[in-house]
Amino acid sequence: MDAVRYLLDVFLHLDEHLHAVMESWGPWTYVLLFAIILCETGLVVTPFLPGDSLLFAAGALAAIYPDHLDILLLLGLLFTAAVLGDTLNYAIGRWAGPRAFRMNTWFLKHENLEKTRAFYDKHGGKTIVLARFVPIIRTFAPFVAGVGRMHYPQFLWFNVLGGLLWVASCTLAGYFFGNVPIVKEHFELVVVGIVLMSLLPLAYEMWATRRAR
Repeated sequence: MDAVRYLLDVFLHLDEHLHAVMESWGPWTYVLLFAIILCETGLVVTPFLPGDSLLFAAGALAAIYPDHLDILLLLGLLFTAAVLGDTLNYAIGRWAGPRAFRMNTWFLKHENLEKTRAFYDKHGGKTIVLARFVPIIRTFAPFVAGVGRMHYPQFLWFNVLGGLLWVASCTLAGYFFGNVPIVKEHFELVVVGIVLMSLLPLAYEMWATRRAR
């Protein structure tokens, strides 16, 4: 329970915790931010790590403390982490996915693999880009693309495009608006709002699917 409270506190007061890390770690803060984004996008087992909210908080702190965090360096590192993360996840899915599906258990059926391949052949690019803005889904999308053996040059193009749009929009939003007085005073609500807004595409797709049925 204490661990849950701590994680919730970190999530709701991300700006305060990140500022404390920045004060203590100095330039190593870049390494920590790089590692978190890399793991959040690159490892299927870590979808709980902060993504959108971390980018926004990092951008806000870069505006407030430009001597500690350089916005251009930050954008470059986080973009690189996002692209490498999806590439790693894709590689894991491509290597481990087919082997897992050979077991042909009730939840890893071969026909599901074929459906995944067909889906990514038709909607793969759009899925990779849009998934960047949906927590949890962005962690699994590149893995499933690898399982479905999506053509890698196609995946790489949309991986780069999605990573650029995601990192630039979230980080620059924090950079330009994070220092606005009303945003600073209600930063916790802004972070929650960002997460809720990022879930809207997923909610709409679920609603549309149920309506179609």
